[in-house]
Amino acid sequence: MEGGEESRVQAATPQFDVVAHVAARFDSCPSIPNIGALELFELESLYSNFTKDMADAPAPTEEKGPSKRALEKERKKAEAKAKKAAHALRPKEQAKPAASKEPTSIFSEGWLKRVYEEKPATEVRTRFPPEPNGYLHIGHAKAIAVDFGFAKHHNGACNLRYDDTNPEKEEEKYFTSILDIVKWLGFEPAKVTYSSDCFDKLYELAEELINKDGAYRGGPDNRGERYGCDHRSRPIEESLTEFRAMRDGKYQAGEAFLRMKQKLTDPTEGNPQMWDLPAYRVVKENHHHRTGDKWRIYPTYDFTHCIVDALEGVTHSLCTVEFRQSRVSYDWLLEKLDMKLPKSDEKGPMQREFGRLSVGGTILSKRRILQLVEGVTVGDKKIPPCDPRLFTMVALRRRGIPAQAMLNFVAELGVTDALSEIEPPRFEASIRKHLERTVPRQMLVLDPIKVVIEDFSAEDEQDMVVPYDPKGTIPGERTVKLGGAVYIDRSDFREEDDPDYFRLAPNKAVGLYNVPFAIRATSFKKDDNGNVTEISAVKVPATEKPKAYIQWVDVASSIPVTARLYNSLFNSASPNTLDWKTGGWADDLNPNSEIVYGKAVIEKGLRDLIKQNELNPSGSSDALVRFQALRTAYFCVDIESAEDKIVLNQIVSLREDKGK
Repeated sequence: MEGGEESRVQAATPQFDVVAHVAARFDSCPSIPNIGALELFELESLYSNFTKDMADAPAPTEEKGPSKRALEKERKKAEAKAKKAAHALRPKEQAKPAASKEPTSIFSEGWLKRVYEEKPATEVRTRFPPEPNGYLHIGHAKAIAVDFGFAKHHNGACNLRYDDTNPEKEEEKYFTSILDIVKWLGFEPAKVTYSSDCFDKLYELAEELINKDGAYRGGPDNRGERYGCDHRSRPIEESLTEFRAMRDGKYQAGEAFLRMKQKLTDPTEGNPQMWDLPAYRVVKENHHHRTGDKWRIYPTYDFTHCIVDALEGVTHSLCTVEFRQSRVSYDWLLEKLDMKLPKSDEKGPMQREFGRLSVGGTILSKRRILQLVEGVTVGDKKIPPCDPRLFTMVALRRRGIPAQAMLNFVAELGVTDALSEIEPPRFEASIRKHLERTVPRQMLVLDPIKVVIEDFSAEDEQDMVVPYDPKGTIPGERTVKLGGAVYIDRSDFREEDDPDYFRLAPNKAVGLYNVPFAIRATSFKKDDNGNVTEISAVKVPATEKPKAYIQWVDVASSIPVTARLYNSLFNSASPNTLDWKTGGWADDLNPNSEIVYGKAVIEKGLRDLIKQNELNPSGSSDALVRFQALRTAYFCVDIESAEDKIVLNQIVSLREDKGK
């Protein structure tokens, strides 16, 4: 371009000077987000004047410079650059704070927050007080989380207190199991205590209550119409003598009780918890695991619980809603013994009740669980207390439920004074969500059929490095062996093709996870019973993309395992409504509640997972080997597995079974 023509173009297109000025202003800003309002105003004025000048500028004649089309193109380019520079100089918006990944604590809001506000103690002390007469169930997981979690949230302490006041039903195995479950859930008791620690003090307070005309030796009958018995008005000294006679063995079990003298003015109304509840009773099988044969009489729950709470310095006595009516008798007894101020929570423990956790389609009653596990069989097997089909805590742990997943589930439900009644699919969905982001993937074939790849060459054989999680959430990788023969699941092959079927069939191709080629079935063999025993296949060119991919296991390096899948133990959706008195409930047991695949195979990477985790003989679920079996379910290695006999328990399915 000649010099005169260049000058005319520049004069007619002042945008070049504007862009240069904008760029200079941009470069001179030491901190773009902090640019002043004056500078921004000046820049916007420049841009406004620029567009005005461009509108007013005379178009050059075609013979003396660029065409109108070229000038218009240059103008638009310059305008876009100016807009971009102006936008860069604007103060940037404040970034929104990232959403918290942690859910709000159940103790910092809602019902539990209000409970603390009722009694904002500087030194919070709670207790978890189970009776050692059976195995804990899923409902106790909520109680443990609430009792221990409440104390922890407020920098307090929580005791594990065994309410061992019923020697006829208590066994050492329950004491051991309860402590094990508490620790498995991640809690360490400040102290492990026993109600029996206070037997001497409880007896002393019982005599004190008699001396205050607050108790009397009454009869056994507590059925029928309520009325004050003749013994209620006997002299204090006589009641004291009779109570000591109970202690010394004068009465047999069921013949006499020490009753609290509460409110019987109108026994047809009011709270049954104030109808002269028993405080002590004579026990036939009186040998106690800690006190031996010292006592013939034992205190009741209603007498023991509140007093031991006070003796241990409990500030917040948290229990489930079935004890709501008991709060009146709880406070009455403490006030009668001067261990609590009347109508006040300032002194002594404060009882509050939260909704218990109940699960449909199963049983949680300790008594019914004992009926179930004592001699009953499903199919040809007895049901132990840790059977993964049960909802006892030992069963859920053996099934492979992680402790943290259990606590997350409780937190998801929240804590109020309403009953939390859920169905198993909701529980399983919560566990599945936890496992999805925490366990590695493996390839498991439950019902294997051998597939021989006829055109497999030595060059095709390889050790493929595959991530534990294709999404990258779970770190680590594994080596998957690929040879000329693989196992696929019987459900992934059909003898006759169907247009709507996308897995392996004669002359139909299917992809194998992580393998660079697909395979097409060419023929298959059967045994005398008509079962397919082997499939022949060939490789499919990489250009031919299959419509489906399936899991597989290399034959040469496969590990034989036994896999157990679980369904509901009962056919009925409401097993608690069955006949539990005469044993009719046994007819409702589901014979297909456990499905065992005794010839399953899994990839060799499972050995590495086992070595990494080192099976914990104590059965702590957090030490179990867990994984997602692709297209199958989540599994754990059973705690009773041996190196040469690996057993897998299904934790949950990959997705909710709509048929359940």
